[in-house]
Formats: sequence, C-alpha cells, structure tokens
Amino acid sequence: MQRELFPHNDNATLRPGSPINREALNQAQYDAVTHGSGPLLVIAGAGSGKTRTLVYRVAYLIEQQVEPESILLLTFTRRAAQEMLQRAGRISDQSCRRVMGGTFHATSNMLLRRHGHHLGFSPGFTIIDRGDAEGIINLIKSSLGLSGAGKRFPTKRMIMNILSGAVNKSRSIEDLVYDQHLHLSEFLEDLYRIQDHYARFKVDHGLMDYDDLLVNWHRLLTESPEARREVTSRFSHILVDEYQDTNLLQAEIVRLLAHDHDNVMVVGDDSQSIYSFRGADFYNIMRFPDQFPGATVIKLEENYRSTQPILTLTNSIIACAEEKFTKTLFTSVSGGVAPVLFTARNEGGEARFIVDTMDRLIKEGSDISDIAVLFRSGYHSYKLEMELTSRYIDFEKRGGLKLTESAHIKDVLSFFRVLVNPLDNLSWNRILLQLDKVGPKTAQKILDYLKNSDDPIAALSSYKPGRTWQEGFTRLAGLMRDLLRPDLTPAGQFDLVLEYYEPVLEKVYYDDYPKRKKDIDQLKSIVAGYGDLQSLIDDTTLDPPETGQDLPSSPDSESGKLVLSTIHSAKGLEWDTVFVIGLAEGRFPHQNTTPGEQWEEERRLLYVAATRAKRNLYFTYPQELISPDRQVMRTVMSPFLREINPGLYIRESGSPTPAFGGFGSEFPSPRTSGIKPPSRPRTAELAVGAQVRHPFFGRGQVKNVPGPRRVEISFDRHGDKILHLDYAKLEIIA
Repeated sequence: MQRELFPHNDNATLRPGSPINREALNQAQYDAVTHGSGPLLVIAGAGSGKTRTLVYRVAYLIEQQVEPESILLLTFTRRAAQEMLQRAGRISDQSCRRVMGGTFHATSNMLLRRHGHHLGFSPGFTIIDRGDAEGIINLIKSSLGLSGAGKRFPTKRMIMNILSGAVNKSRSIEDLVYDQHLHLSEFLEDLYRIQDHYARFKVDHGLMDYDDLLVNWHRLLTESPEARREVTSRFSHILVDEYQDTNLLQAEIVRLLAHDHDNVMVVGDDSQSIYSFRGADFYNIMRFPDQFPGATVIKLEENYRSTQPILTLTNSIIACAEEKFTKTLFTSVSGGVAPVLFTARNEGGEARFIVDTMDRLIKEGSDISDIAVLFRSGYHSYKLEMELTSRYIDFEKRGGLKLTESAHIKDVLSFFRVLVNPLDNLSWNRILLQLDKVGPKTAQKILDYLKNSDDPIAALSSYKPGRTWQEGFTRLAGLMRDLLRPDLTPAGQFDLVLEYYEPVLEKVYYDDYPKRKKDIDQLKSIVAGYGDLQSLIDDTTLDPPETGQDLPSSPDSESGKLVLSTIHSAKGLEWDTVFVIGLAEGRFPHQNTTPGEQWEEERRLLYVAATRAKRNLYFTYPQELISPDRQVMRTVMSPFLREINPGLYIRESGSPTPAFGGFGSEFPSPRTSGIKPPSRPRTAELAVGAQVRHPFFGRGQVKNVPGPRRVEISFDRHGDKILHLDYAKLEIIA
C-alpha cells in the first residue's frame, strides 16, 4: 500500500517585522513552520532540513504569543533538544529556556518527580541503567534457586531482553517467547515469577528502569484523572522529532497528551525506520493520520546534503518498498559523480579497494575524517580493519561502551546515588563490596542493618565492623559523613569520593588502571558542570556520554580519523564519501531475515546508509565468503542492489568475472583480469570544449580536466558530472 500525501492549505503568514527569515525556508518548510492549529505530520526525507523546520516552528509559535512553557519538544537525544532550542532562541531573539525540551525518558523523569505522588511514587526515586537491571535479575535468579551449577536457564541478558521487549513492543511475555524465543517456552512460568519479583524489588528500593519511566508516564495519564489534568493542561503544543523511531507506548503517550487540543506536530521519515529491535514501530508514522483525523501531511523532499546522482539512486532503493509515503528526493545543486558498485573477489580484495580508493581521494584533497565505511554488522569490517592496520591508517570504530556503563565509573557514581536515594541497596552493595575482606554475605548483613534505619547514612557509623575490615569500613563511614556537608558542591563531593576511591581503582583494576583513570578524569569534567546531584545522576543515566567523545577538549578525541560504523550508529550523520560494504546476499539482508516487515526494514537500512553520502558513494561486496566452518562460499550481490537500474551507478570489478552479468556489468579491471578492455579516450584528447557522448548521460561538453584520468563534463540532460576515464564509456563526437 502507498499513501499519497495531500496538499497543505494553511494560509498563515509571518507578521510584519518578524525576525524569522522567510528566505531561509523553502515552500514546504514554510508551510510546516506556519501551520495553524490541529495535527500535522511532516514527512522529512533524508537531508531535507527537518531540524531547521522544527527550530523555526518553535520560534514561530513563540512569535505567535504561545507561552514557551506550554510548548513540549520531544527528541531522542538531549543534545538534539538543546541545540534546537538554542537555535530557536537566536532566531526569535528570545530565550527558549522555558520550553520543555528533551527525550521521552528525561521528560517522564521530570513529570514523575513532580506528579508521581498521585501514583504513590516518592520524588527521590533512582533510575537504573541496563547493567544495574541485569544485576538485580541475577540476584532474583539466585534467590529463587533458578541458577547454579548444572542448571540450564536463560542468562540475565536474555531475561532482560524479554522483560523489556514485552514493554517496548506492548506484548505479553508469552507472546514474545512463542514468537521469538520458542526454545525458552519451558521457562515461561519462571519468567513471570522473575518479572513479579523484579517489579517488587524496584518498588521496595525506590528504583525505576528505563521502561518504567514510559510505563509510569502512561499510567499518570490513564490512572489518575487529577494527574492527567495537571500534565495535559501544561502543554498546548507538542512537537516530536524522529517519530518513526517511537514505540507503541510513546505514540499512545503523545495521543493522550494532546487529547484536549490535537496541536501535535510530528516529524519523521518512514523510510528511515530501522530500530524495531528496540521496539520502534514503523506503523506509528503510517497510522498517524488515522490516530489524528483531519491531520495535515506535508512532505519535505528538497535535499541539502547529497548530489543528484546519489539521490536518484537512493530514490530507487526505496521505490520498491511495499508500504511508504510516496516522496522523491531532489536537489537544486547541479553536478556530482555517479555512485560506484565494486565487485571484489573476496573480503581481502574488498578491503584493498576501499583503502586504495581512500588513498586516491585523499591525494585529490579529501580529508580522512570526511570518509566513513558503513556495514550492517560489526564483524563485517574485520578484514578492513586488518588492512587499515597493516597500512598504518588510524580509524575509529563506532559503537563502544557508554562512559557510564564501565564498572569503575559505576563505582564512583554509586556514592552519589546513595546520597540522592539512601534506599538504593544496589549502590550500597557496590560500595560495600569495594572494601577489603567484605564479601556478598557480609555486605548483605550490613544492608539488612541499614534497611531498618530511618537514616541509612548516619546508621553506617554505628555498625560494628569486623576486625579484619574495620579500618576500611571506618574510612568509608567517615567519607559518607563528609559528603553530607552543606557547603559542598557536586564537584567538591566528587573530589572527596576520588580521594577515597583512587586506591581502590589502582588495586582492583591494576591491569588497565591508567586508561580507567582517564575515564574518571573525564567524568570529573562532566560533574563540574552540575549544581545538584539529582540532575547529575539523572543525566548520566538517561543520556550517558560516549567514552572519550563528549568533551571537545578531550585529549582522546577521535577527530582526524577514518570512521568505521554500523549503519544503525551512523543514522543522522553525514560524510563527503561513504563506502557501504558487505552488500552480498545472505549478509545484506541477513540470511535469517524473514519476508515481510523484517525484509522491508533491511531495505530501509540500506537506504539510510546510502543517504549519509554527500559527494561520493561506493557500494562493495565480495564474491566469496569464508563460512564459520572455513568453507569458501560463492555469493552474489544483495537483492536490494539487483532492484536498482544499473544505469544509476558505475560498475567496477576486481574479479575475473562479474558476479551478475545481466546487471550493469562493466568490463573488469585490466589490472586484475588480464582481459583487454576497450580503448578509452586519453585525457589529452579531451580538451575543454570537446563534444562527447556517454551511454547513460547522453551528449555533453568537456567543462574541465580536474586531474589525471578524470574529466568534468556538462551533459545536456543531467548537468555536470566528474567521470573517471578508466570506467566511463565516453565517445568523442567532435
């Protein structure tokens, strides 16, 4: 099914003297920005200026006398919300600090601390991350006798995947297990027991995980009429970014928030919905016009990122999608070279082609930091990593641990967590286990003692420690007393914790102590920007910084390096040159992909990868792969590539025979095949002004000769193109 977009008829305009620059917006953007009341869906193609549209929309609403505090901007990263509001403030010449902007989880955190008492929640609850949640699951498994030597039972990670998946996909545990984990169906009853104990543990200790934030926000809007009135009356206009990445629960929250006014503007691209494994529901954006009857739908199709040859190819990738909003990306910028499809004999040949091409691009003036290599799965880049290392080329591989997911950072933050929430036994346990001669049983005895006290921090000093661990315990009790001094800022408290913890760090993590110390130094810089502990704890849990990257002045900054990244991690980013590798059938889409929605998401994944490129786009795949049992397997190009008109790319080959002769096969490279290619014009024969003909682009005139074996041609129908003479089939006319 295809859904046609109906035209936008809003006639609103900017008032005289408006600070909003009309010339900064194209017509579709302007229509979205000046939309009146009622629901609005903006289908924003890749690189079409969706952020600019949201920014101007916020500025426009404030200009129209909408109170800033009644505007809610929901995004998927805190940084995105901050940057949008800063830009909106500059445009409207007003501060947008009173606009509520942030992620779904951060907004829920704020609302639950303010209104959660309607559901019986204390405002001092602690938010736990995935690692903490899995730790609790492990404790529950042990207490229920479900783990131990010789027992076969799902891991804590798998259990958490199931519990969280049930929430984010709005399904029962039973449905999820029978659909995706049938081999675990024998444990269904135990999984429900764990779910029940996990929920009670969190309530007893004042904890919420990420899923609880959404569930309890939804409960605020459905279970308490008073809370619903307080929350919904606060916001008269709701804006949502990346709506295609929302799950069912988030979409329901948006619907409930706007129940009284329907002033909702959601922005997204159905063609970039690639996070179903996190619970994102592709159909949220497709069904928006049904959820909000009478909704206006506007499409942003003018692209400001890529050249037209790249856009034409990306349009072709998504054209075969079974269900979509019809749109065609275009650019007003002329010129650009056609994308390249390279067929390698094997992964080694694929890696050499990429590095050789990079080397040529850099010699022609490209910066290595403007180049990225994207892949479906992390292991697809292993051969390339070896080739880069052998050639002494620095690279950064995206997708590592978040800073606050590291054990030593969790150790430090646990001190702040108990200051904010003294009932947080998980953090108390982590602190106590750092003491010499204190094991889990002793730690549990101390925890039982603290649990029965009105003031656990004060009670710590009255506990009688054992002789062998008395010194360390006394030092800990003294630290906790000092941390409560009213004159201390979070930075001052951090210094006290670090003085206490550094000997522990050096002893426990002696093998890589210097590296971990650098991480703690980075955390120190982050803490310096906070005035209260609650905000610090919330932010480091809800929106944790990447290791070594969140601070621009970090000495470990990865700038100036080639980027290797999974496509999921690359979404929202862009580079001058992008290589998409491993595009062989069985790898892309994955061999276990089932027909239907999984298949369509794989197609969208390729579309996202291709739309990251600004000037140069390369697709590569090997004709041979080594299987896990070390057998050589012959492969062909991805079925998604086979759907593309071969006239939209230039075919190159590092193999004696093309993998798919019927799909745009060019002559193999003479350097590898030994086959004599047809004669190509020499650069000297192509003087400026020469008339030429290309089999796809047609008739043109040489405009410039930018380098050896490269020529820029102005084609009558396709504009300016830069072609490589080794591969372009040019015929000199005159």
